[in-house]
Amino acid sequence: MRYPLLSRRLPRLLVTIALAGATVVAATGGAPAPAHDRHGGRPVDGCAPDPALLFCEDFDELPRGAGTSMRWGVDTHNGTLAVERERGRGHGGKRGADQVLRVRTEGNGYAFLEVDEVSAPDNSFFGRMRVKVDAFPTAPDWAHFTLVEATGQGDGSVVRPIGGQYVPTVGNGVQLWGIGSDGGPTGDWTDWRDSAPAEPGKWTCLEWEVDASDNRVAVWIDGEPQPDMTVTTTRHGGNPVDFVLPAFDTVRIGWQLYQGNPTPDSYDLRLDDLALSTERVGCGR
Repeated sequence: MRYPLLSRRLPRLLVTIALAGATVVAATGGAPAPAHDRHGGRPVDGCAPDPALLFCEDFDELPRGAGTSMRWGVDTHNGTLAVERERGRGHGGKRGADQVLRVRTEGNGYAFLEVDEVSAPDNSFFGRMRVKVDAFPTAPDWAHFTLVEATGQGDGSVVRPIGGQYVPTVGNGVQLWGIGSDGGPTGDWTDWRDSAPAEPGKWTCLEWEVDASDNRVAVWIDGEPQPDMTVTTTRHGGNPVDFVLPAFDTVRIGWQLYQGNPTPDSYDLRLDDLALSTERVGCGR
């Protein structure tokens, strides 16, 4: 285990927003693309038509205000989601003004967009998100945060392909990206790497892959692979037992901080161009 974790997960109050039937689909032969992804056959920013897509959301078609949709659920505690206009993001070829999901939490609260009924072929899939975090925690030591988590049937593991930690023992203290898990036999861990600093105040494209063939989780940052971050069945940051992926059915994207009385005492981030797919999506669209 790489670090002493200071607190466990909080119990969740789940507010489920009814999903439209065609939101999340497995990419099986002949199945049509979800209605949200078709857009009349024309590419629209982050949600170009693609039969490999399991889920896609660029927030541009949603009304501004409270972050809710018929296509996904909301899971919050001391946190909120809101659809807002963001000018001049300068990523993914987009210019001018478009819409993003603003995530705000207080203290060690959480706020997630929740994709339910995920059915990935062979229990393996890719994800892509663009994110700008205003500030990462600088206290307490080892403060731990999660932006993406995936759950399902199995040994109770919560897989965190995109997360990180404030590490006081690197330099003068630094926030680092890391892959992690909790709730299963391997325990509660984040396998961070000092080669992957988490930079605040800038848009970052984060991609991940979960591959059930060897219980592998891999990450790309701004299109660049991060092979030293990859975890597998036997190479991970937890207890010396096999790491085994659950049979995924839910993916949450947002923010959670686990330690109380953090610095800063609130967190703001913007999310855009969310995608789950049977193929790597990349950062170029």
